[in-house]
Amino acid sequence: MYIFIGGIPASGKSYLARKIAEKTGALHLDTDTLRKEMSEDPVLKYWVDFFWNQDEEKYLTKTSCEDHWQNLVKQSESFWPTILKRIKEVMASNKSAIFEGVNILPHLAKKDLNFPGIYLLGDSFEQILERNKKNPRWGNTEKFQELEAKLFFECDGEKYKEEAEKYEYRTFNTSEAAEKELLMLLNNYG
Repeated sequence: MYIFIGGIPASGKSYLARKIAEKTGALHLDTDTLRKEMSEDPVLKYWVDFFWNQDEEKYLTKTSCEDHWQNLVKQSESFWPTILKRIKEVMASNKSAIFEGVNILPHLAKKDLNFPGIYLLGDSFEQILERNKKNPRWGNTEKFQELEAKLFFECDGEKYKEEAEKYEYRTFNTSEAAEKELLMLLNNYG
């Protein structure tokens, strides 16, 4: 039994994946854990470090939503062969698993994954901001954390939703609603 959880940063993907894994005994693979391995490849290192190498203020205030999304798409497509290789390794072990991460974009999942998944978009800007303050992805100041949370919730959320609907994946704002769907998917898939 396999499922995936994609979606915006700070939406609760890891929390939800851990919760489902505990309930079902499935493995939980957070694709972000592959970044260290990918940073050893000179081509992938560029994308591992891409956002951290930007001038944060300039990026968060001057980059259009479309340009930001294209950066995320390019990063995800660069990471995808490594992520897919790890997914296939886990599947070869015949252990149930939940794969989770920002870089599991709908068009990539549709192309290469033959199991179901969902996308988590977050409940509100305030919720994403609060989670981002507790575990900053990028911003060290409250101003940048707010700009980053706005980018995640408003831009990334809109783009994930649009692409998920295009490829017929369900989206959820809360982990509670998504949990019910994931458990149902696991039961039906298994």
